[in-house]
Amino acid sequence: MSQPRHKPAIVPSAPPQPGADAPLRAAPAIELSQASVTFGRGAGAVPALSETSLRIPDGEFVALVGPSGCGKSTILRLVSGLVQPSSGVVIVGGREVTARALRIGMAFQNPTTLPWLTIEQNVMLPLKIVQPFRSRFAREKRGAFRDKAHALLSQVGLKGFAGKYPWQLSGGMLQRANLCRALIHEPRMLLLDEPFGALDQFTREELWAVLQELWLAHRPTVLLVTHDLREAGFLASRICVMSARPGRILDDSAVAFARPRTIAMTFEPDFVALNQRLRELIVDARSAPILEEGI
Repeated sequence: MSQPRHKPAIVPSAPPQPGADAPLRAAPAIELSQASVTFGRGAGAVPALSETSLRIPDGEFVALVGPSGCGKSTILRLVSGLVQPSSGVVIVGGREVTARALRIGMAFQNPTTLPWLTIEQNVMLPLKIVQPFRSRFAREKRGAFRDKAHALLSQVGLKGFAGKYPWQLSGGMLQRANLCRALIHEPRMLLLDEPFGALDQFTREELWAVLQELWLAHRPTVLLVTHDLREAGFLASRICVMSARPGRILDDSAVAFARPRTIAMTFEPDFVALNQRLRELIVDARSAPILEEGI
């Protein structure tokens, strides 16, 4: 039986509208206001991000795509507080990113598990660090917290692997555990930097479905950096296309395919048309001349 067609709602350069994916809230979860980043000083200064503005409502899933070196990961680091803006303001959770600590989950291209800890212990690691869990960890690590870790592992298909060590699992299994660790402390925000880039195509597609299920169940605000346009279209409710360095957002489009999305949908004409549109924007961005700041 053929899959039903799902037409994407593509709204170039428009602010996000309330819908099933992202209910409207009083304040955005993430807001960049004319934020820029320049590394170094003087003649050696390297502009990484031009003045950029971006608003992401609470609970939305946004993907950043664009040429290599365009500033996608720089935006991720601005939101996490790892990098400070050279100009402009970064607001996270209603306050400047440096004003207070927020619960943020992070996952990267390569799993960052500790080889001497079991998968269960790796997943529970944030609970030893982040309040209010840290003060309860000693008494609940073999009770409620352990049950929480096992429930997440079961949800991503790792039931029965809690006692294994990282070297006993495949790359795809480690990324599943990595997602569990990023969510164990109930973060308000999930920052993902090419989390599936090192995996084969079939494993990536399998983990897209896992991440979609986790997002639908927990609804954190997600900011995903990816070079995979199918991945962006499958997972995101909005896709931002960035220019070549120094990066800026060229296009901000809502994508309203019905959820849960399937791999079969990514071969439908409407989905292919979306990918082609994104590809053309990125090709144009790569071929555009790099302008000096202030020009």
